[in-house]
Amino acid sequence: MALIEQSLNRRYSLFVREELDELSESFTITDPSISGHPIVFASSGFLKMSGYSKEEVIGKNGRVFQGPRTNRRSVMEIREAIREERPIQINLLNYRKDGTPFWMLFHMSPVFSKDDGRVTHFVGVHVPISPKPRRSSSEVGRNGVNLCEDGSRMRGDIVFGSCRREVCSDSLVELGRILDLESVLDSDSRGLDIEEPCEASDLEKQRAANAIENISSVLTRYSQLTGRLVCEKRCCLPGAGLLNSSLIISLGRIKQSFVLTDQHLPDMPIVYASDAFLRLTGYTRHEVLGRNCRFLSGVDTDPSTLYKMKESIRVEQACTVRILNYRKDKSSFWNYLHISPVRNASGKIAYFVGVQIEEGCKDQDRHGLSPQMRQLGAVGAVKVAVRSLSIGAGPSMS
Repeated sequence: MALIEQSLNRRYSLFVREELDELSESFTITDPSISGHPIVFASSGFLKMSGYSKEEVIGKNGRVFQGPRTNRRSVMEIREAIREERPIQINLLNYRKDGTPFWMLFHMSPVFSKDDGRVTHFVGVHVPISPKPRRSSSEVGRNGVNLCEDGSRMRGDIVFGSCRREVCSDSLVELGRILDLESVLDSDSRGLDIEEPCEASDLEKQRAANAIENISSVLTRYSQLTGRLVCEKRCCLPGAGLLNSSLIISLGRIKQSFVLTDQHLPDMPIVYASDAFLRLTGYTRHEVLGRNCRFLSGVDTDPSTLYKMKESIRVEQACTVRILNYRKDKSSFWNYLHISPVRNASGKIAYFVGVQIEEGCKDQDRHGLSPQMRQLGAVGAVKVAVRSLSIGAGPSMS
């Protein structure tokens, strides 16, 4: 939870949460740089609408609010917008904590770092869509005349739900029975009607857009206090070595300790470090990114091992070594390290991945797999993530 707490505090100051809490809008803020792309802030309006407590929401991915009737295509459209780092506004069927479904307009927008163009957060505004008024029994005229939705007149029958029953126009008793039955069916079918596609009105769309502007204004203002400025639109092209948000999210699902380095940049810096790597070494993410891996070496690290690693990178081949590394607190540990090139969809080397396993770690065999198999599994997952992104990459939509 420390990473989640730092997500807003480090960039916007400690006081940004207080002002965000005062906003009436229903919204969440997520951080794509943290494993699982979790929610790092949820407004009181959102908590009230969803029925969840703050403790039940913070640290969770937004998929927990989806259910069996949530449109998979809509979910894929949201994921595509995250991959392309662009805003999206879409109607979505979500579920409250008590299991009741409701339609909402979901408006998501990225927040960009003004310095390097990287996406720092995504803001998601949730506007409940007002249901269309249902036809009441008062719409049924005398002698069984029914005014249909298109304004036409229908005599001698009544329509309720998807059922249709013929009634005698001069039988008030039968008419009463049918209306009573319609009332029962009406109440019983509410859960079914909610599954029908529901469109947001222009007013609701404008409410969502206004909410994004209000939230972005708060974040921009508080980022000025820390000097780490953000903006609603990308102010510059992403800096060299910065990974796409979608790739970061995919890599975040890999639980093994590993780093990704970019050989195309000077000094081959780390461009991604997993949460497990941070726990293993004791460093924070901002202390690691942009640095060469040599900072893990120390006085007793074998130079011949370092040379072997350097040679494998030069010839673009995988290698496995046992190397003495050092944590941030200067304590040493034996690192069973596997290094491998990672190629993109065109076959060119995009990165090198280094997977670490601490020798003698108690939980290293918790899944019954050998260290070699765990490392190869992590390398394979990284390769799939990189290739999938490069296959789907298209022109920037930001």
